[in-house]
Amino acid sequence: MAEPGSRRANGNFLDKGIEIVQKAIDEDVKQNYVEAYKQYQNALEYFMMALKYEKNDKLKELIRNKLVEYLDRAEKLKEHLAKSQETKGRRAVGANGSETGVGGAGSGGKEEDDGVDPETKKLRAGLSSAILAETPNVKWDDVAGLQTAKEALKEAVILPIKFPQLFTGKRTPWRGILMYGPPGTGKSFLAKAVATEAKSTFFSVSSSDLVSKWMGESERLVKQLFAMAREAKPSIIFIDEVDSLCGTRGEGESEASRRIKTEFLVQMNGVGNDEAGVLVLGATNIPWALDLAIKRRFEKRIYIPLPDMEARKRMFELNVGSTPCALTNKDYRALAEKTEGYTGSDISVLVRDALMQPVRKVLSATHFKKVVAPVKPVSSALANGNGNGNGDAAPTVPPAAEQAAPVDPNATKEYLTPCSPGDPQAQELTWTDVNSEDLLEPPLVMNDFLRAIQQVRPTVTAADIERHVEFTNEAGIE
Repeated sequence: MAEPGSRRANGNFLDKGIEIVQKAIDEDVKQNYVEAYKQYQNALEYFMMALKYEKNDKLKELIRNKLVEYLDRAEKLKEHLAKSQETKGRRAVGANGSETGVGGAGSGGKEEDDGVDPETKKLRAGLSSAILAETPNVKWDDVAGLQTAKEALKEAVILPIKFPQLFTGKRTPWRGILMYGPPGTGKSFLAKAVATEAKSTFFSVSSSDLVSKWMGESERLVKQLFAMAREAKPSIIFIDEVDSLCGTRGEGESEASRRIKTEFLVQMNGVGNDEAGVLVLGATNIPWALDLAIKRRFEKRIYIPLPDMEARKRMFELNVGSTPCALTNKDYRALAEKTEGYTGSDISVLVRDALMQPVRKVLSATHFKKVVAPVKPVSSALANGNGNGNGDAAPTVPPAAEQAAPVDPNATKEYLTPCSPGDPQAQELTWTDVNSEDLLEPPLVMNDFLRAIQQVRPTVTAADIERHVEFTNEAGIE
């Protein structure tokens, strides 16, 4: 009987501790340090009792970590308040315990001892993974089609950085852009192109970066994200699946979700009206699920539609890359005509399936024949295209140490390639009898793609497209 009672006791202590520590954080933010210190002390007692009764090792570790953090913050406040008392004659201390000389506007909100308080340091450390250290190396030309979207992004991102003199007075660049459309149409891929071309600090965040189980921490993460973006401007904050963070408000949503949305509204309003050099770039598949106030903060809304025929043709070419292929320009156009309704992601999957057809021919072959062909580099398989075409996979480039040495373009070699049993030169062999360096893979042919089209069907329905078109007519801006 003692065990259930212990669990209930632990739950009560933990809930109460979280409730009190939220009050402490609120007072801390308001710079009411005396009251914050008292609340931290009170909360720590509840956390220690919760730790005592908790049986789950993982939860005990989480409680212990938070206990150490809040204890450290309480110690900092204690030292700060002691210094305030010592220097009372030189500094004006308010009745509520806040100090004008430290932690207020005069000092830029930084503590004197180490510049930034430990809690803020931890929040920023967690967000540092969202900053792209290396550019994705995706050029505008790598994005097939989407000319309207590319032009709008160049206008909003590239031109203000390259020609800042054009954007003065009332002419200001867009501060919030929402890209919406069916899944798989290249929204995230466009963001990678922006990150490459803009040459600015790029923050790529999702709900997992900003949502925390600890009360009050999620909205502080949002606040720190925007603070870091302002410090590192020109900068871009890309929020993928923004609807998961800023969906429509309703009676059933949690208090934490409501707080996150409120903080986003406050920060985006500040970025839109007061700050220069910070762009918020959002992407969503369900724009109608966004909160109306959040939707208003995205001044420019860009519909990312399904690719047209020319874009689909280009996607096939990009995805095939340098793989040995017998397709002609006419074949690529025929494939584009047969894949109306496919997204860029669908075409990427389709081509990957077609690329496997030569491999399947090798696996199933019962006969091979000898052929003479130009000598190929040993590592040529590494350079085969897994091209992007608005999918997320980029062409693989082998490291310099792995690239093959140049070969004589006129040199030839005898290889083995799969053939039908009725071929006059057929030899009864299986793939296990063929050495790696002697194998010549069959080239991609039209039938490989036609077979893949039968296997890979479009993922977006006509109803999905219709709903996006309706949203564009009502609220979207192309």
